[in-house]
Amino acid sequence: MVMPPGCSLASDQHLPARLSARPEPGRGDDPASNGLSDADFVAVSRLIHRDTGILITAPKKSMLVSRLSRRLRSLGMTDFSDYVALVQGEAGANERRALVSAITTNVTGFFREPHHFRALEDLGPALVARARSGGRVRLWSAGCSTGQEAFSIAATLLSIAPDLARYDLRILATDIDPAVIETARAGIFDRQAIGDTPPPQLSRFLKDGPAGDGRIAVSQPLQDLIRFEELNLLHPWPFQGQFDVIFCRNVVIYFDAETRFDLWMRFAARMPEGGSLFIGHSERMDPRLDPFFLPVGITQYERSALKAGSGPVLAETAPGSGKGQACR
Repeated sequence: MVMPPGCSLASDQHLPARLSARPEPGRGDDPASNGLSDADFVAVSRLIHRDTGILITAPKKSMLVSRLSRRLRSLGMTDFSDYVALVQGEAGANERRALVSAITTNVTGFFREPHHFRALEDLGPALVARARSGGRVRLWSAGCSTGQEAFSIAATLLSIAPDLARYDLRILATDIDPAVIETARAGIFDRQAIGDTPPPQLSRFLKDGPAGDGRIAVSQPLQDLIRFEELNLLHPWPFQGQFDVIFCRNVVIYFDAETRFDLWMRFAARMPEGGSLFIGHSERMDPRLDPFFLPVGITQYERSALKAGSGPVLAETAPGSGKGQACR
């Protein structure tokens, strides 16, 4: 998931669990007990905003100290200034990726917001028919976290057509956090992540994990439909091609209005007329995009035909956007 501009983190009470603040350790447990100076706070918060779009404001300094302290302990460092110097330097590329993991919290679930998957069930027969007739069908889980959303999409479609792997229907699942992508690729989860009574669409694709430690693995038919990749949604996308369905839920809530608008415009440019966009329950479509997205359900939108002479010019707006590999 991308935490973009506008994420002021003003109140943890209103944040989804994905970005809820972790408790701050006691000062005695903090190797950086000398504290984060104002100058270092400004430097690291600017770096985070530049690299990820997350805007961390002064009221959330203590939250940032808590999360950075974990990184300092992991690295055996005792001074925030040394850490800031590391992540600002050329040698800090790997640690900047670890920093992304530290400042995001990954809480998701299978079949979360189930009305969206009921809507996908309604869309599924037409998608399956097109794939069986030789057409190309693509779905995107943008901000996929540890993969439960993408696996839920795959399970929903396989419940309609168990032979989907034979056809050109695939799911791209992306997230900014490299750690959650590795978890998603492994497809192994604690039992509590599955729940006591998993939905029937999912339960037939579950099996005991290979380590015999009580964890549960998703079976190969689900994994065969999905490609998990690390991707920052605010950066140029290294693929071409259109998506018939895009799930981007509880992501743009952290964007400022213009960044949210730009991302949705980029989605519109990658969707055919009639394509479906699902967003989070707290998110609302920008009215400037009315020429492109028609509300058809609860936080569900259909890609409409572009109205001549109205709305903004439809184009991708990320700096450096250009031709890239096709989304296979």
